[in-house]
Amino acid sequence: MTSVAQVLKSKPEQVVHTIAASDSVYNAIRLMADKQIGALVVTDAGAIVGIVTERDYARKVVLMDRSSKTTAVSDIMSPHVRFVQPEQTTYDCMALMTERRMRHLPVLQDGQLIGMVSIGDLVKEIIAEQQFTISQLEHYITGGPGT
Repeated sequence: MTSVAQVLKSKPEQVVHTIAASDSVYNAIRLMADKQIGALVVTDAGAIVGIVTERDYARKVVLMDRSSKTTAVSDIMSPHVRFVQPEQTTYDCMALMTERRMRHLPVLQDGQLIGMVSIGDLVKEIIAEQQFTISQLEHYITGGPGT
């Protein structure tokens, strides 16, 4: 079973993008667009204080007719951040994401932010695991190499 640490190693970019709670929503959305990501960890004085997602923007800015340039990230972020640790499995993450209806999970190790996994990262890894299992079973059934 794949761990979160293995998923992080397979990602092309290892940088975790953050934004200050006092920054504007406009800057958060611009950063997400530039980096082609769907969420940012929100910080205040170096501490994690929330997470802001494209979904937060759609529901708390666009639908409430707010201005993204004058609204602070802290006004729309989700303050209760769920996180995982590197040794947890992809299945642990999927269960948490499904239960909490989340698409992004920050990864903390010893209280430090070391990465972020998305639902897409996990689905990709689970599909790869299943393809490997299917291949092994096909080789076993047909008597091919590796049996």
